Amino acid sequence: MIEIVDEAPAHTGARELLLDRAFGPDRHQKTSERLREGRLPALAFAAIDDDGALVGTLRLWHVAIEGAQSVLLLGPLAVEAACRSEGLGARLMRQALNRAAVAGYSAVILVGDAPYYIRFGFSAGLTTALDLPGPVDRARFLGLELKPDALSDARGMVLADGLFDPVLDQMMPMTGLQGYAKRAA
Repeated sequence: MIEIVDEAPAHTGARELLLDRAFGPDRHQKTSERLREGRLPALAFAAIDDDGALVGTLRLWHVAIEGAQSVLLLGPLAVEAACRSEGLGARLMRQALNRAAVAGYSAVILVGDAPYYIRFGFSAGLTTALDLPGPVDRARFLGLELKPDALSDARGMVLADGLFDPVLDQMMPMTGLQGYAKRAA
């Protein structure tokens, strides 16, 4: 049996290895990463098997969007190859979306496989007035409203928001959005 728990610091190494296997060595080059780098997730989940091994992960991140409040960016979602096709990704999604709704978040956006995410209620139509800080396939840029009309007035650039990770803050050079935010302060 696989249990879904809140991610803990002890899961970090296994999570990073799973993400490397799932998305490859260029995963840090993705546009969504610009919104996550150096930040702490708002919500983070780990799927743990009977042996205590991490076999799935899903994280959500604070973002700021003009005309919308309390929006999260979902991703990455990854499941160990041996556990795929068992519904674990869907379990992680339901857990994350439920917790986000209960916590009072109004909407979730993501960049991902539309046929997979549409079954959870995501739609490309909710992100047409939004832009990301880098290239994106518009058909893969999806949104889900957890509260009615949460994205109806949303427009413009999606910006990174939320707290910086104090550990990464000490380790990372002054580059990217984090360096920009520090220099602007």
